[in-house]
Amino acid sequence: MGLKHGKGFSIVLSAILMKCVGIWFADNPFEQRLRNGTLIYTVIAIVFGVWVQAEDLFHTWDDFGARTYIACNIMCLNIALLKIFIISLHKKKFLGLVEYMDRNFWHSNYAPYEQMIFLSWKRVCTYFICIFTFFTEASIMGYAIRPIVANVGRNDSDRILPFNMWINLPWTLTPYFEITFVLQVLSLYHVGVCYICCDNFLCIMNLHVAGQFRILQNRLKNIHRSQSADYKHEKWNDRALQSQEKQYYTFKSYVQQHQALIAYCAELEHIFSPIVLAQVLTFSLLICFVGYQAILADVPITRRIIFVNLLTSSMCQLLMFTYSCDCLIRESAAIATAAYAVPWMKFSMDKFGKQLRRDLQFVVMRTTRPCCLTANKFFAVSLETYTSVLSTAMSYFTLLKQNSSHEMGL
Repeated sequence: MGLKHGKGFSIVLSAILMKCVGIWFADNPFEQRLRNGTLIYTVIAIVFGVWVQAEDLFHTWDDFGARTYIACNIMCLNIALLKIFIISLHKKKFLGLVEYMDRNFWHSNYAPYEQMIFLSWKRVCTYFICIFTFFTEASIMGYAIRPIVANVGRNDSDRILPFNMWINLPWTLTPYFEITFVLQVLSLYHVGVCYICCDNFLCIMNLHVAGQFRILQNRLKNIHRSQSADYKHEKWNDRALQSQEKQYYTFKSYVQQHQALIAYCAELEHIFSPIVLAQVLTFSLLICFVGYQAILADVPITRRIIFVNLLTSSMCQLLMFTYSCDCLIRESAAIATAAYAVPWMKFSMDKFGKQLRRDLQFVVMRTTRPCCLTANKFFAVSLETYTSVLSTAMSYFTLLKQNSSHEMGL
């Protein structure tokens, strides 16, 4: 099946990337076989890239600059492979979360103010995903274009590939060179797609769930008003007041919505927490090595441009998933304030008034532990994680700079 309601640019782009990887809905057995074949091809392409980089690392171990360059590539490859492995392992649950979003979040029957909330979070998704995708794809294109530019004016025996090949074949000659070049570019493309597609959907899910928490806050604060009334100008009066029984059952439906959002966050945590842990652990080193290549390394200008784009992409990626996790924490915790804003003082002490007050207490107690994504249960990810990772990356960068100076004998 496909998406029925989610037609936003960020969602469409992310869905296309997931299809390129091979993890998406299938409408028939043929399409499912196509998805399975694409997934197998994706894994083979990444493993091929890992093999190429491992061989290059073995033969250039004495070169400090080459080691840091290959370290950047290997970390990106391993992270991409880990993401695909984990999402494939939880494929059914992941697609279930996407289907739930399509059915419950991406519809148009919101009240006007709720529609504004939904669109604002949707715009944030688009900004993050467009910037992250642009700089990552620019880096991928740079890897492919750099050897094409460098080979201009060279003879057949002096041509270079995007990545070094240490095989006993005359790969600089036709047709070996062309075949090897195409294989490396195809592998490179799939690594880039795998690197961004999972993070895109993590950002989309986090921000859309945070938006649903914001919408739920608005509904709780305005529970005494008619759904068709103007929320901004309506006042508490007898004509706007619903029966207490009807308001209690409306409140009960909001509590059920809150429970559904909590369960959704629990599923997100179950699927993505290992990925989040791996990214937090590797981001400090990755930003350090990429920053070294972009700023300090004695490399051609074309390679420097590649790593400037990759550094920008890494910073945006780190901000994207820490900010989205932080929004999830803040908006889920804000349910307590919204629940207390329910006009419970105006309810009489009858059956439904007492039930509503008791249920409000449970809601406030539950929100003392906000929803969050953790790094595999070790710690909750928030914007503080962003500053911590950058601080660690700067410490590593200083050590790397000192080590490079020592290697060069300065």
